[in-house]
Amino acid sequence: MAEPDYLEGDCDELIKPKKLINPVKNSRNHQDLHRELLMNQKRGLAPQNKPELQKVLEKRKREQVLKAQKEEQEAHKKRSDLEIELMKRQQKLEQLELEQQKIEEEQENTPEFVKMKSNLRRTKQETEGEERTT
Repeated sequence: MAEPDYLEGDCDELIKPKKLINPVKNSRNHQDLHRELLMNQKRGLAPQNKPELQKVLEKRKREQVLKAQKEEQEAHKKRSDLEIELMKRQQKLEQLELEQQKIEEEQENTPEFVKMKSNLRRTKQETEGEERTT
């Protein structure tokens, strides 16, 4: 940063600017408060006094979160008859799907000659059934 020309001392005629005194910073209360804040910051302590607006907003937010949690819990507790029946049907469908998957896996794991034998039995039964109807 460039220094101003009047600091060289060549011109005695010019009025040199003086640093203005800030009355707030010179006050003893301000200095004590500033010193205390610096000490708390070094220790890692934040000032405990929050503005009233911030306290109110935090309280409202906390209350909203608690209210939402309560509503969710009540919704889970109070299920209508229709919801209960739908849940039962869904569980039954899932069980049936699992059973079908097990059957398919068993069929895939069975040897080829067993599959052919069951196919022959079916065709034999079908032919006997057709002969009886005619």
